[in-house]
This record gives sequence, structure tokens and C-alpha cells, in this order.
Amino acid sequence: MKRFVLLLLAVFSAISLAAQNWDIDVLHKVNGWDGRFVRNYNKFISKSEPYMAVGIPVAMALASWVKHDKALLKDAIYVGTSVAGAFAVSYGMKYLVDRQRPYEHWLGRVHPYSYEHTPSFPSGHTATAFALATSLSIKYPKWYVIAPSAIWACSVGVSRMNEGVHYPSDVLAGAAIGAGCAVLNVYVNRWLNRWLLGE
Repeated sequence: MKRFVLLLLAVFSAISLAAQNWDIDVLHKVNGWDGRFVRNYNKFISKSEPYMAVGIPVAMALASWVKHDKALLKDAIYVGTSVAGAFAVSYGMKYLVDRQRPYEHWLGRVHPYSYEHTPSFPSGHTATAFALATSLSIKYPKWYVIAPSAIWACSVGVSRMNEGVHYPSDVLAGAAIGAGCAVLNVYVNRWLNRWLLGE
């Protein structure tokens, strides 16, 4: 029994070490993508996230108010609460896990092109980007909504690695949280619509 426990511990340690090596190796490659266009594109995409994540549901709500469109208001509430849920879950997890930013842990190997003051895991930018993209895709399942939303959300995740502020595992976890919150929120919003709108 003692040998089995030691073997199990050795296997888990090896898997953990391999995962950590994969994480930093991929980050090092993506962080090393250089050139004026790549840097400017990634900086722009990274900075666009809060404006898109807040602006789109707010614009939908304002349009529903102007048009007196109750269906659009319901969609705006769904999209907005999906983003808010992803934000709350990701930022709560950041302080529970309390992982150092890669540029803090890997001095000299990861170059930061921006600095953050919160823990690294998971990526909050990626979580809210994927919540927005998934919720829009669920409400408007057309290729011209799904394709740009997915490309933008994936670009946000890649940009966070290129900026040197997140590991790939942070980004993947953020994407899962965002998409998961949007899917779960389909059911939460059925109750919310009854409570807010009486439907």
C-alpha cells in the first residue's frame, strides 16, 4: 500500500511538472511574437474587452428602451448578467487561487507589456469575453454573430498571453468560466425574467 501511494504521488508530481512546463513554454512562445502590428493589435484587443463587455449589453438595453422592444430587453439582461456572472466568478477565483503573474514568477523569461494588480488565475478578460461571445451566439445563432464573436474572444485570450500577463491555463480556465456562465445563465434568466418582467 505504501509503495502504491508513493507511486501515485510520483505520477501526480510528474504530471504537474509537465503541465507547468507546457504552460510556461507556450506562454514564452506567444509572448515572443513581436512586430509593431502584432503588439498594437494585441494591445488594442486586450483594451477593447471592458468596453465591449459592458457596452454591448448597455447598447442593447438602450435600443430596447428606444424601440419599446421587450424581447430585446430580455436579451440585454441575459447578455449583461452572463458577463457580470463571469466577472464575479473569475475575480472571486483569482483571490482564492492567488497565483502570481507570469512576469513576476518568471523574471527574464516573460516580458510584461502591461502590468496588472490582481492575481493571475483565471483570466478575467478572457472570462468576460467568452461570456459575451457565448451569450450573443446563443441569442443570435447566425454565422455573422458567432464567427466575429468567437474570433474576438479568442483574440482577447491570445492577447493576454502576448502581453505577458497570463499563462495559457489562466486563459483556458477563463474561457471555460465565461462560456459556462453564459450557458448556465440561460436557466437563471428564465427565473430572472419572471421576477423582473413578470414573464
